Amino acid sequence: MVPASAAPPPRASAPSSLPDLPGPSLSVDAGTARVSPVADAYARLTEVFPSLTVLTEAPRHGDGWVTAAGLAAGGADLDAYLAWDDEQIRRDYGQPGRPDVVAGFGLHRYAWPVCLLVTVPWFLHRRVPRLPVEAVSFHRTLGRMTAEVTRFACLPDDPAATDPGARVVPDEEALRAEVRAAVAEHLGPVLDGFRPRMRRGPRALWGMATDEVTEGLWHLSRLLGEERRALRELALLLPGATAPYVGGSDFRELTVPSARGAGSLPTRDRVSCCFFYTLRPDDTCLTCPRTCDADRLDRLSAS
Repeated sequence: MVPASAAPPPRASAPSSLPDLPGPSLSVDAGTARVSPVADAYARLTEVFPSLTVLTEAPRHGDGWVTAAGLAAGGADLDAYLAWDDEQIRRDYGQPGRPDVVAGFGLHRYAWPVCLLVTVPWFLHRRVPRLPVEAVSFHRTLGRMTAEVTRFACLPDDPAATDPGARVVPDEEALRAEVRAAVAEHLGPVLDGFRPRMRRGPRALWGMATDEVTEGLWHLSRLLGEERRALRELALLLPGATAPYVGGSDFRELTVPSARGAGSLPTRDRVSCCFFYTLRPDDTCLTCPRTCDADRLDRLSAS
């Protein structure tokens, strides 16, 4: 986890009880005639996680917006984007971060929300949007993303199956393959753009992708009150042998002592490392392999 005001939320956030979302529909984007198959899912995302608003429209430019294509190019847009992370580290920790640590923070802060653009519609409505880098932009300080969805996958019984942009797949496993392919299609070029600054090879970067897919949806499922379903779904989505991803969701249960009410709490060990320990050696992420289970139980119980 990268702690900062504009970072994704803590991975140990407590769940909240919220009403179920009505069944999916084809919502018309405001001000346009285009019908979006994922607008309802994105609205629900913002409802439970107000820090992120998704606009189903073409990418925006300027005034704090950065495009995914600009990040993937690895040039001036990426320099400007990472300047924010560099300044935040210096301000909050009183020291500069290593260039690879700065880049890792920046990548995490982009990859975590962008993976939700794919996984949330899948989890809620069984629709998987295709989002090449040319289709997304991000405004980190406003907590907004744009997603121009023209193609998506769905199951045969989906009311949107007759939509011109729909690709109908036969079953749940085929739809899971679409999720993996959609995230890889988007993140692959972005990882290539960040790679020279990260000092990590493809295996380490795709391990990070595994973590972002898993922990983003895990957090959202807690807010939705559907954590246990998400753990089952993620185990099938990322079982551990699905290239280019490295590792799997790999959740395990921590036994809660009877003095604390007994039961169990889910956790996992991250495949990748954010190198936060280079700034705060005694402070680790909740799912960092360096964090012992006793500490995890203390922190999870407190939350």
